[in-house]
Amino acid sequence: MEYPLDISVIVPLLNEKESLPELVSWIRKVVLAEGWKYEIIMVDDGSTDGSWDTIRELAGKDGNIHGIRFRRNYGKSAALYHGFKAAEGRVVVTMDADLQDSPEEIPEMYRMVTEEGWDVVSGWKYHRKDNALTKNLPSKLYNATARWITGIKLHDMNCGLKAYRNEVVKNVEVYGEMHRYIPYLAKNAGFDRITEKPVHHQKRKYGKSKFGIERFVNGFLDLLSLWFLSTFGKKPMHFFGFTGILMFLAGFVITVGIIISKLVHQAGGMHFRQVTDQPLFYLALLAVILGAMLFLTGFICEMVSRTSQERNKYNVRDEF
Repeated sequence: MEYPLDISVIVPLLNEKESLPELVSWIRKVVLAEGWKYEIIMVDDGSTDGSWDTIRELAGKDGNIHGIRFRRNYGKSAALYHGFKAAEGRVVVTMDADLQDSPEEIPEMYRMVTEEGWDVVSGWKYHRKDNALTKNLPSKLYNATARWITGIKLHDMNCGLKAYRNEVVKNVEVYGEMHRYIPYLAKNAGFDRITEKPVHHQKRKYGKSKFGIERFVNGFLDLLSLWFLSTFGKKPMHFFGFTGILMFLAGFVITVGIIISKLVHQAGGMHFRQVTDQPLFYLALLAVILGAMLFLTGFICEMVSRTSQERNKYNVRDEF
C-alpha cells in the first residue's frame, strides 16, 4: 500500500506549553535530515496553560504540523485514538511532549519497521531518570506482571516512544486507559511481530508529571480487564459456564454427601448431626446457587455477544 507520507509523529499533550517549541524543532531537525515527507500531529488533551496557542503558532510556521484540540481532558488513550485516525504516514511514531523522549531514536525505529519488518517497536527506557522509589520500582513490578499476563517480552510496556506500521494503528482501538497496552492490543489483532529498542531517557525539563502512583494500580486492573476480554470476549460461556458448572457440581456433591452421611449414621444408630446444623451444608448450598448464577450469566453474555455488530470482525492479512 502506498502512503502519502513517510512518517507521522503523534504527540499527545496536556499543559506542556514550554516544551513544545523545542520538541517540534528537534523533531523537524531529525526528519529533515532523513529527507522524509512527514507530519506532526499534536493532540491537546484539554490544556489550560495556552498550549493550543503555541500549537497554532508552530503550525503557522510549518504546514506539516497539525493540531487536534479536545474541549476537556479525556486522557492519553483518547488523544492517541484521534491521532491514529488522522495519521497518514507509512510509519507512525508516538512520543510524549515533555522532552523525556528523544527524537534522535526515531530513524532507527523507522528502519526497524520498514526494513526488518517489525509491526511494533517499543522504546525501553533502560536507564530511567525518574525517582527510583515512586516510579522505577513500581514500573519494574508492573512490567514484570504485564510480561507474565500478555506473553509479550517487553521491559517497558508503557514507554510513550513507540513506532508502528500504519496498518497496526488503523486496526487497534485505543480506549479508556488502554494506551499502556497497545502492543497487547496489536498482538490480539494479529500483529505479533513486536520488539523493543533501548532508548535514551532524559529528565523532565519543564513542568511536572501528570501521572501519580495510582496509575500502576489502575494499569493492573486495566490489564486484567483486557486479558479477560481478549480471552473470553467472544466466548463468555467458556469462562462463566465452565466455572458455574464446576461450582454447581462441587456444591451438589458435597450436599448429597452430607445427606447420605447423616442417613447412614442414623440407620446404624450412631450419633449424627442434623444436616442444617452443619456449616458445610450452607457453603455447599451457596456454591450451588452461585454456580447456577454464573452459568446463567455466561448464557446471557453469549446471547449479547452473538448480537454484537463486531461478532464477525476479523483482520485479514492478505486476499486475492
